[in-house]
Amino acid sequence: MKKFFVFIILCALLVLTYLYREDIIIFLVDKLSITDKEVKLDFKNKYYLDYKVNYVKVTDNFQVENKNDLLNVYYTIINSGIDEFSFYCPDTYSSCIDDVLYLSSDEATLSNINSFVHPYNSFNAIKTEYNSFNKVTLSIDRIYDDDKIKAINDVVKRIIDEEVKDEDDPKEIIKIIHNYIINNTKYDIERADNNIIKYESSNAYGVLIEHYGLCGGYTDAMAIFLNYYNIPNFKVVSSNHIWNAVYIDNNWYHLDLTWDDPVIVDGSDTLEYTFFLISTAELENLETNQHIFDHQVFSELN
Repeated sequence: MKKFFVFIILCALLVLTYLYREDIIIFLVDKLSITDKEVKLDFKNKYYLDYKVNYVKVTDNFQVENKNDLLNVYYTIINSGIDEFSFYCPDTYSSCIDDVLYLSSDEATLSNINSFVHPYNSFNAIKTEYNSFNKVTLSIDRIYDDDKIKAINDVVKRIIDEEVKDEDDPKEIIKIIHNYIINNTKYDIERADNNIIKYESSNAYGVLIEHYGLCGGYTDAMAIFLNYYNIPNFKVVSSNHIWNAVYIDNNWYHLDLTWDDPVIVDGSDTLEYTFFLISTAELENLETNQHIFDHQVFSELN
């Protein structure tokens, strides 16, 4: 009789193993073959930025312990240019999954992270998934695909060859590019005022290829040139505007091409330098309601 019960139990185990074979395989992979959950990011594309900023830091430690660690992990993954990456929430960080879900829907914080990466690595959307073993997977939909990057880079090279030439003074380089972009771009009034979308004016393709821009397009276009010349920079975000921050002569300055390309009633082109490499004090003295930024996020500008 005892042998019969053992046989029944063994049969039941076999049936359960067959029915739940996929869950068991996932368990073995997640819990046994990766017992220490050591995760490494070995990929960095050529648009990865390695200069330091205050708000977030590149990390090689994916053993997250708090919200700040999560922020650094997200930033590291986005900055690397990888399209998909997984890490684990440890058992010791009990609110990890909740914090991941909160961060994944926190558009303001994700937008801040986007400010500190190369435009080509910036994202349009991030999909966050997790399983019952606390494995978190980020899938990144980037703003610029390979075709757009190639088209933009071809124009960038031409502008550098024809306009910048052999100039090596950073401030003069920035001025030449500032002037070129403004002189060859119209502010996309139809999209800004009536949401009529004819151009990709919110990114650098609209500015450099189609010659129509919104503040995001002006800022991305300028950032691409700044990164080409290895001039430290990031994008500054307010509640309704975006512009560049640039580091030259051992100081951080504001650079806003959108506001230096004002819309004139008669449609004529105008080039200004009101927002050309100015300090935070100078910016605040201008008293615009669109340049109110978070001084904790962009603390370099304090």
